[in-house]
Amino acid sequence: MSKSRLVAITLDEKSTATSNSNIEHEREVAIFDILEGNSFAIDGREDGPYKLNLGLSEDRLVLQVTDEGDAPVVTHMLSLTPLKRIMKDYFMICESYYEAIRTSPPSRIQAIDMGRRGLHDEGSRTLLERLSGKITVDLDTARRLFTLICALHWKG
Repeated sequence: MSKSRLVAITLDEKSTATSNSNIEHEREVAIFDILEGNSFAIDGREDGPYKLNLGLSEDRLVLQVTDEGDAPVVTHMLSLTPLKRIMKDYFMICESYYEAIRTSPPSRIQAIDMGRRGLHDEGSRTLLERLSGKITVDLDTARRLFTLICALHWKG
């Protein structure tokens, strides 16, 4: 098994104070999916596997990486500004999607879901760019990390 992977993910409790069942479910699924299969390497290092703690501090994403024994490896703080518009649009379309599931015909749900996936892809690519030179992840891992970042940032 590759050493360039995550074996545990935690979310900073202060960052997840506000939640609803949809967001909690998204968090759980994203963490499960990441741990089932991911690619996560700290640029310039050959060690691993890693544990990741995600949090928010002063409108910045905090990625605290430790080794399996919880020894600190690296902490990166990234501005959320490049992701804010995407996340705002993503939150709005997610609200529409959850409402549509309850009341709309399948064709409407499909159309909303296509838009939701498009925004999710855009957010994942932006995250890949933001991590460039710091942490290398594959697209599937970036997608699931984007879900977790959105779940952390969600205040509604």
